Amino acid sequence: MKTFLDWKEYEKIARQMVAEGCVLLENRNQVLPLKKDCCVSVFGRMQNHYYKSGTGSGGMVNVSYVVSIPDGLRASGRLKVNEELVSVYENWEKENPIVLGYGWGQEPWSQQEMPLSEEIANRAAAQSEAAIVILARTAGEDRDATTKPGSFALTDEEMKMLRVVRKAFTKMVVLLNVGGLIDMAFVDEVAPDAVMYVWQGGMVGGLGVADLLTGKVSPSGKLPDTIAYSIEDYPSTPYFGAPDSLIYAEDIFVGYRYFETFAKEKVRYPFGFGLSYTTFQTRVESCEWDLENLKLNLLVNVENTGTFAGKEVLQVYGHAPVGKLGTAERVLIGFEKTPEIPVGGFVQVPLEIHMQDMASFDDSGVTGHCNCKVLEEGEYTIFLGNSVRAAIPCFQFQLDEIRVLEELEEALAPYEQFSRLHRSGEQKVVFEKAPTY
Repeated sequence: MKTFLDWKEYEKIARQMVAEGCVLLENRNQVLPLKKDCCVSVFGRMQNHYYKSGTGSGGMVNVSYVVSIPDGLRASGRLKVNEELVSVYENWEKENPIVLGYGWGQEPWSQQEMPLSEEIANRAAAQSEAAIVILARTAGEDRDATTKPGSFALTDEEMKMLRVVRKAFTKMVVLLNVGGLIDMAFVDEVAPDAVMYVWQGGMVGGLGVADLLTGKVSPSGKLPDTIAYSIEDYPSTPYFGAPDSLIYAEDIFVGYRYFETFAKEKVRYPFGFGLSYTTFQTRVESCEWDLENLKLNLLVNVENTGTFAGKEVLQVYGHAPVGKLGTAERVLIGFEKTPEIPVGGFVQVPLEIHMQDMASFDDSGVTGHCNCKVLEEGEYTIFLGNSVRAAIPCFQFQLDEIRVLEELEEALAPYEQFSRLHRSGEQKVVFEKAPTY
């Protein structure tokens, strides 16, 4: 019996995954979705060289075609693309082709941006209703990102392009075709109307992005990381990139666990954040608590109270007592995306939460249970929302004594002494000596 792959079905699912993974961070005055039949001018020299993936083995995957973002807009049949501006970029590229580098994984993080004059931008603005600016980056295996301009930081030419476009257009959308976070300081200076991480979506990425821009799909992606105001705000920055050794000084305080515990004021966009074209109202319908098995069953009602069909992501966070081990202020312990909810409709979502996901590992024996996963005594709070900052309390429970959940053995402990982040009582950054062999 022969089995045939239905490539159209694969592409359909891939397109859906692209659209559901994009994260909308700004949408001032509801500039998105773009109005039907409006003309858009697309800026950025990588508009026709969409990064489907990063470098390395994934980047070397052969595909039959790659759909760029302008191609996706054309295929949507809902928007018009300023083809004169497209020609300007194509003519410039004849003398300035993209640089692929020499050898496996050797292409640069980004490509030289076309110098953009006010004359070109103003002419485009006279012919179209909105601007889309694409900033693109690659990185990956054998080509890690750095803080340099053209990688994490924007280049002077990219900043000039953003300023020129902002001056010329009343509606400006910035799309980030990247594999990781980049410096977002441009949001303060340029103030684009909309900003969206569209990531690297594979061969049909442009189609999924177009579905969002045209309103065929409402955004439902959420940030998988915290976006701070500055690279220096991340606790790993002082230790990253050392030639001989890397010190894992942040310990359990990685990403949102650090910022929510020690540096909430340094957060530009919090973990789990992402806008939609619609609004939702969430409430807990029922709550069943199993103290013996440390399990919580929630039934959550999610209602679409806006004007677009859309999906919401329920996020559950736990707060454990600081205790002797010094826990993070928030820990993600569960999440679930709803199916698409029509305008005025609702769904009920069951969530099964296991409190072992809030357990701490005692690697020093300070609790009397060395190399064990434990829940220390004290009050625990469960939060429900759609980001780490938007989550509100929905349940509390008390443990009168420490609970040992798992007994383990030490393996691969550090053999050189170093200091690691620790929380002791107050929410202040302190350091303690990490246990070693």
